[in-house]
Amino acid sequence: MISSSLNIRNSAKYLQVAVVGAAALYFGKTLFIPLFMGLLIAMIMYPVARSLEKKGAARTIAVTLCITIVAVIFAALIGLLFWQMRTFIQDWPMVAHKLEEAFRQAQQWLAENFMVTLEMQDGWLRNQAGTLAGSLGPVLKGTVNVTANTLFMLFMIPVFAALFLYHRQVFVKFLRQFFGPQYEGRLEKILQMVIGTYFRYIKGMIMVYIIVGILNSLGLMALGIPHAILFGMLTAVMTIIPYFGIIISALLPISAAWIAHDSIWYPLGVIGVFSFVQYLEANVIFPKVVAAQLNVSTWATLVAILAGGIIWGVAGMVLFIPFVAILKIVADHIEEWKGLRLLLSRTPVK
Repeated sequence: MISSSLNIRNSAKYLQVAVVGAAALYFGKTLFIPLFMGLLIAMIMYPVARSLEKKGAARTIAVTLCITIVAVIFAALIGLLFWQMRTFIQDWPMVAHKLEEAFRQAQQWLAENFMVTLEMQDGWLRNQAGTLAGSLGPVLKGTVNVTANTLFMLFMIPVFAALFLYHRQVFVKFLRQFFGPQYEGRLEKILQMVIGTYFRYIKGMIMVYIIVGILNSLGLMALGIPHAILFGMLTAVMTIIPYFGIIISALLPISAAWIAHDSIWYPLGVIGVFSFVQYLEANVIFPKVVAAQLNVSTWATLVAILAGGIIWGVAGMVLFIPFVAILKIVADHIEEWKGLRLLLSRTPVK
C-alpha cells in the first residue's frame, strides 16, 4: 500500500515537471529554439572542429571554419530557392495567361449550369477582394513580427553554435559538477553516445530526403512531366527550408506541367503527388527511417514530432526527435528509468 502511494506521488511529480517544462519551452521559444539549434549544429560539427584542432589549427580558426561550412550550405539552399523563384517568374506570363483562360472557362460553366450570371460572379469577386483588402493590415503586421523573430533566430543560431564549440570544455565541467562524481563515468559515456546519436540523426535525415526525392520523381515521371528527376530531387532538398521550400520548389513542376500539357488536371496531379509524398514523409518515412537510425521506437518518434510541432512549430519537429534519443540514452544508464526506457526503445527491453 505504501509502495503504491509512493508510485502515485512520483508519477504526479514527474507529470508536474513535464507540464511546467512544456510551458517553459513554449513561452521561452525565442530563446530556446536558437539555443538548441545552435547546440545541434555544434554537436554535428564537433568531430570536424576536433579533427582540425588535432592537425594544429587554433580553436578559433577551427570553430570559424565549421560555422563557415554551415553558412555556405545554408547560403547554397537559399541560392537554389531564389533560382527556382527566378525560373518560375520567367514562366509566369504563360502560366498567368493559362490561369486567366481556365478562370473564364469556369465562370462560363457556372453561368451555363447554375444560372449564375457573369455580372453576379464579378460582383461577388469584387466584394471578396474588398473584404480581403480590409484584413490585410493585421496579416501584414503579423507577418512582419514573425519575420523579425525568424531573422533574430537565424542570427543567433550560428552565434550559439560557435559559443558551444569554443567553450565546450566549460559546459562539460559544468555537467560533471552538476551531477557529481558518482555519475562521472556514466556521464562521459553518455556524452560520447550523444555525439554518435546526432550523427545518426543527420544520416537518417539524408536518407529521408533521398527516399522523398525518388518518390517525387516517380510521381512526376508517371504524369509525363519534363525534367521529372530534377524537379523531384530539388523539391525533396528544398523541404529543408520550412514552408517556403516546398511551396516555391513545387511551383516549377506545376508551371512546367501546365506549359507542357494544355490541361489543368496535370498541375493538379503534381500537387496531388507532392501532397501524398509529404503525407508519407511526415507519418511513415520520417518516423520509420529516423527512428531506425536513432534506435528509438516509431511511437516515441511520432509523439516527439507532434509534441515538437505543438510547442515550437517546425523547429520543434526537427529538434524534439534527437531530444527523445538523448533521453533514451540517459534512461539506458539509469536503472530507475527502466519504464521510460521500455517506452522509448526500438528493441524489447529485457
